[in-house]
Amino acid sequence: MAEIDVKAEEATVHVQSRYLSAGANRYPCTADWADDGSLVAFGADANVCLWDPSSPTGITRFLSGHTSHVRAVKFLPRLPEESFTYLVTGGDDHTLRVWRLDAETGTAACHQVLEGHTEPINCIAALKSGADQNTSRRHFVSGAADATVRVWALEAGQVTLLQTIKTNTRYLPLAVALSTLGDDEDALILAVAGTSSVVQIFTSGAGDAVPEFTLQATLPGHENWIRSLDFVREKPKRGSDLLLASASQDKYIRLWRVHQGTALSALNAAGMDVSLTALMPGNKIHKMQAGSGSSKQQYCVMFEALLLGHEDWIYSARWSRTADGRLQLLSASADNSLSIWQSDAESGIWITAARLGEISREKGATTATGSIGGFWTGLWSPAGTTVITLGRTGSWRRWDYDAAEDMWRQSFAVSGHTRAVTGISWSRDGVYLLSTSSDQTTRLHAEWVTADGIRTWHEMARPQIHGYDLNCIDALGPSSFVSGADEKLMRVFNEPKAVARMLSRLTGTTNSAADESAFPDAANMPVLGLSNKAIDVIDDDADVPASTNAAGLPAYNDPNDRDAVDPASMVRRSALDIDHPPFEESLSRHTLWPEVEKLYGHGYEISCLAASHDGRLVGSACKASSINHAVIRLFETDGWTEVKPPLTAHSLTVTRLRFSPDDRYLLSVGRDRQWAVFTRIDDDEKANTKSSYRLLQANPKGHSRMILDAAFAPQVTSKSSGGEITVFATAGRDKQVKIWAKSNAQDSFSLALAVAEEHPVTALDFAPTLTAEGGDLLLAVGTEGGRVLVLVLRVGEAGEVAVTSTVDVGAGLWLPKAIMQLAWRPEGDVARGRRELAVAGEDGSLRIYDFSLQ
Repeated sequence: MAEIDVKAEEATVHVQSRYLSAGANRYPCTADWADDGSLVAFGADANVCLWDPSSPTGITRFLSGHTSHVRAVKFLPRLPEESFTYLVTGGDDHTLRVWRLDAETGTAACHQVLEGHTEPINCIAALKSGADQNTSRRHFVSGAADATVRVWALEAGQVTLLQTIKTNTRYLPLAVALSTLGDDEDALILAVAGTSSVVQIFTSGAGDAVPEFTLQATLPGHENWIRSLDFVREKPKRGSDLLLASASQDKYIRLWRVHQGTALSALNAAGMDVSLTALMPGNKIHKMQAGSGSSKQQYCVMFEALLLGHEDWIYSARWSRTADGRLQLLSASADNSLSIWQSDAESGIWITAARLGEISREKGATTATGSIGGFWTGLWSPAGTTVITLGRTGSWRRWDYDAAEDMWRQSFAVSGHTRAVTGISWSRDGVYLLSTSSDQTTRLHAEWVTADGIRTWHEMARPQIHGYDLNCIDALGPSSFVSGADEKLMRVFNEPKAVARMLSRLTGTTNSAADESAFPDAANMPVLGLSNKAIDVIDDDADVPASTNAAGLPAYNDPNDRDAVDPASMVRRSALDIDHPPFEESLSRHTLWPEVEKLYGHGYEISCLAASHDGRLVGSACKASSINHAVIRLFETDGWTEVKPPLTAHSLTVTRLRFSPDDRYLLSVGRDRQWAVFTRIDDDEKANTKSSYRLLQANPKGHSRMILDAAFAPQVTSKSSGGEITVFATAGRDKQVKIWAKSNAQDSFSLALAVAEEHPVTALDFAPTLTAEGGDLLLAVGTEGGRVLVLVLRVGEAGEVAVTSTVDVGAGLWLPKAIMQLAWRPEGDVARGRRELAVAGEDGSLRIYDFSLQ
């Protein structure tokens, strides 16, 4: 985890990332496993994430620098004398970035930015043998949507462009592979394929100081785009034939043999009967050359085998060699499966040795909780004993080979949102963190406490999988929350027993709900619906309840039955009786929370909501361009009825709602540049009205531009008078953080402090308690530029506010895009100065930073 010591004006604060979560980008070349097995690097929005699959810690670091999606990631081979590793990444920003990862110091930094491509970069390949031509030069190639393949060389710490190859204008490169050729380790072979059905083979001259690749052969056979290419030596010895695997959207993998010598010797090397060769379809042998002058060598390429078995597009095919020297090929497909292929020792026929992923009986009829949407890439560990794959939800799955039982066992991996994290909320007791996103999911994150006392954060449940982008969320109690989306209504969810017991067991806490027996067992989603329905779990050996329609067909296949249950989403009793964080299929199928209520009233997409601290009220607002729609609606949670009339103050969209810690005030801010404070109506006033709050004060010129966030501070008590001072903060696009204060003796809030920032301020949150040392306020601030800082504020006797120190988390922990929301954990070791802050980013990342005051 990244750690930074920040020297503030009056104290040193140690900032550490406790949890990093992000979903991977769905591209076949978006990830790579380092040769030493220590790290997997993958693209997540504009970030590059580093993850050690052998550790339960999860993602350990984000590398920020790209300005758009990262599509291609590749480690370069490490030289024996080096203690660091080079990583090359490319993406939609048209640039390649070379990162230097130092294992000794634990640092990672961008070493060089390579420009030249004019369109998104789709693929990167590196020469696997490391140093070639008996020098420290390392070659790699990049293919982009500008129809070019560029050849690069890293030497003496600097990367230079060696050659630009223009592909046929009718196709764009999606896959590249690079290898040494034949006996001559100096000659190189390059395979390029993409948005056509052919593979182009290029070779370079042996002994050339600067390799110059020329087109030698075009390999036909596929019937659709080719997504993946990978070279390997047939046998682990010098001069052995090369095998090339090409994976295509035509659902097939083709193997090609590259042999040094004549066509006849190639047939003999492949063990094929020369007399039958002429009768075989597609038996053309492609001749090619490498080198120049007297050093020119003859080579040939021939079709070796056709691997069929997948039912949908194949996105990746990668080679690995077992400890006893056998070759294995891992393929990842959109049919939700990984296949491990190997050649039969007797017949030489390539067969499926193992198949991982989903089997047909588990495939559901709903894309939300049934089908996992296919696998986009598959990776071997360097030792060949672990495989990982990326699914539609941006989550990784992992299998480890158990040699004793000769089988692959699934293990937990990492997961995260794939689009902007729009809202976060801690549970009232701080046990777990809820997050919503534009990827249309709500996720629950909590600490797993192992038997050894090790604490690591993981995604523990996926309470809501929706059909609309989710915009906001807030916890109602220890086991309930409300969320708002683009569908103009809010939904309320309660925790099921299965999830509550799993969380209690894995986090080492007890559920603080009043009556767990009132909870339903579990929940699932009807095939055509958006509402999670409460269900009972079924025994492990029980058959799935059969339900048919009038035609005698399974009800879940009936498009007219909105309440039909998908058998794949039924929850068996042992599904969540586990001692580890749930796997991806359990997250998407078995950890849904049942929906208990819908809250209607708004005419447009929900923009924000807030629940009162006592859990009795929910306030909400929607996108608006007029006074009629820019109202704040209150709903009481006892009967889920709206408290009328709605509160009116704004003329444009309300961007944030906040209740004060004692629920006495309700604060709203909006795009109309004003803030409004509503005060709770006393019992004497309620006799003449049904409203719970009335307008106390509005400031139509609170900021000079739209206000994006606001937060109430914990109550401050005046030492001289003993009276309470109420403080709140607002933040706007005018790059200002403004602090407003009111004492009991005052009738209104007044500006106490204005703090200017470099970028528009997009997120604010006050720590729920004062500091133990001086009774100061901690205000977390997030900006559009991705910066996170904490202002330490001291409130005077008369309500004046001053900044005593500023803590910046440091550029290494900044986000590449805007901060969407900040939330301090309710529980923290305040006496020792430890507090945790959750950070939601537009880059799809969710982070928890630990602040320790030294």
